[in-house]
Amino acid sequence: MAKGLLMTYALWAVGGPAGLHHLYLGRDSHALLWMLTLGGGGLGWLWEFWLLPSFVAQANRAQEQRQGSGRGTPPLSLIRFVAQMIVGMYFGLVALISLSFMASFYIVGLPLAVGLGVLLVAAIGNQTSDLKNTLGAAFLTSPIFYGRPIAILPISLAASLTAQKHRRYKPSAGSETLSVRLYRLGLAYLAFTGPLVFSALCNTAVTLSYVADTLGYFLSWFSFFPLLGRLLESVLLLPFRAWKLLVGDHGISSSYFQEWEKLYEFVHSFRDEKRQLALQVFGLSERATNEEIHGRFRELVKTWHPDHNRHQMEEAQRRFLEIQAAYEVLRQPRKPRGSWRWEETSL
Repeated sequence: MAKGLLMTYALWAVGGPAGLHHLYLGRDSHALLWMLTLGGGGLGWLWEFWLLPSFVAQANRAQEQRQGSGRGTPPLSLIRFVAQMIVGMYFGLVALISLSFMASFYIVGLPLAVGLGVLLVAAIGNQTSDLKNTLGAAFLTSPIFYGRPIAILPISLAASLTAQKHRRYKPSAGSETLSVRLYRLGLAYLAFTGPLVFSALCNTAVTLSYVADTLGYFLSWFSFFPLLGRLLESVLLLPFRAWKLLVGDHGISSSYFQEWEKLYEFVHSFRDEKRQLALQVFGLSERATNEEIHGRFRELVKTWHPDHNRHQMEEAQRRFLEIQAAYEVLRQPRKPRGSWRWEETSL
């Protein structure tokens, strides 16, 4: 049955961020992506306004394209590659927040989440990629950065490059009923949101800590790249700027700005508290230099190494892990608290 452009626009307007128009056009992967990201943060949904005619045309000739899909390779797409990177990192961040308590998270959970995010974007439209090779690249990259949240970036890069290398057109397939498609989408949606909801409801304090720690880690890491850091902060402040552009100054924008300020303040206060605790473990003051931190770390490691404390092995192991965790906190660069802020007059 041919798809109508008017119906597509109507579904786009009514339930676009939830992917209703993509579900109507048979683009289930795109629909799932919109369900999990609320239309790409709203920006992807708005951008699609001009693309809907091409989506409808592609859906109406999909069977012809798929019958000839084995004759060539889809062209390279920079937009698809960037989207694979972003969604892979997004899936990794969600997994880091909700599943990092798993013992084998950095070996199994993280590369699997990032790889599935990349594959979801790779399967949008009439294209797809190789599942085994893409996940294989993610799993092979993960041990290199074991235990570091920043591993999300290289894993996503490796998986995205592999997915682009093995891109192909989707093979021809018989049509499925709407109930089967909804069932499959529902399972995928629950698999993504279930662990996050469980973590947020049953372990709220730990979930907030993971969110703050992860966001703070990335903000600190981007301090090495000022332009990228500035871009990231602009993205986080984008909803406030869009609201101000739409409604102007009516005494509302300042309160919205304060909500984003609270987010940053929470992240910084949480990381400051962790730094204070780490300094207490090392017995150092806030003014301690990097040389003093490194020197104190070597002393404590030598003192509390389990091999040197076989008479109190359990206590030594606890202190040894505590010292290593404190050192990981102290070795991260500190970003000036006021460097992120934008003056409201400049917005």
